[in-house]
Amino acid sequence: MAVCLTGGAAGSIRAFFGKWGAVAQLGERLVRNEEVRGSIPLSSTNPERPRLPPAPLRLDRPTPAQLGLTAAEGRVLRALRTPERIQRFIVDLPANFEEEGDTLYSVRRVLRHRKAHCIEAAFTAACALWLQGEPPLVMDFFAKGDADHVVALFKRDGCWGAISKSNHIWLRWRDPIYRTPRELAMSYFHEYVLKDRKTLRTYSGPVDLRRFPGDQWITSEEECWEVGAALTDVRHYPVATPAQIRRLTRRDAMEARADGIRQFEKT
Repeated sequence: MAVCLTGGAAGSIRAFFGKWGAVAQLGERLVRNEEVRGSIPLSSTNPERPRLPPAPLRLDRPTPAQLGLTAAEGRVLRALRTPERIQRFIVDLPANFEEEGDTLYSVRRVLRHRKAHCIEAAFTAACALWLQGEPPLVMDFFAKGDADHVVALFKRDGCWGAISKSNHIWLRWRDPIYRTPRELAMSYFHEYVLKDRKTLRTYSGPVDLRRFPGDQWITSEEECWEVGAALTDVRHYPVATPAQIRRLTRRDAMEARADGIRQFEKT
């Protein structure tokens, strides 16, 4: 999402105030994604009252210790020296099917449990990028009647790419060939589907996770509801006009059959 939390007054996070902003709205926006394409779990709609955060870390290339990571955790993440290596790491992680209830793991808990769904993988990828001296950026996608998706962003030669975990073949890695965040976001449009319907409606700009204290998304031992909810509260941009949305065609039978291809199956 190269701005930090766009929208509102300089990207203020309504999740921390009033009726908790996006935290209260999250359940209205998201549906359970049993195939782990990337939902933010529904239990985030009933959090304890969010606490005001401590000051975030504004470091260009932190050490693992500065992020609160152990030496062992740091070795795992620092070994992922390129976006390609990070992508392979998160793709190889088993899907988090949330068998014991909704989760939003921090980076530490992803490394401990060795599984993740999309936003958990995006946190992990963003943290690994940060340790390599790149900003920890993510982008949020909102879909109508479907699950949200979150990807980590990076740039090469002035162009945007994405690191992404999905249990399907569609919403994964994007090579760094896109001139703008919108170009990258639109590359997901055609395959962002539920059955035969194209569901993607809006995307955020790049969100810098340095906006949030590391103990809320890197080292937390609790679910990272505040950060997950804040991503839904930033400014989002429409992928199409209402008239264009009304004219969208449905996918044909051959395309729909491809949805049956999954990397991981529930056991």
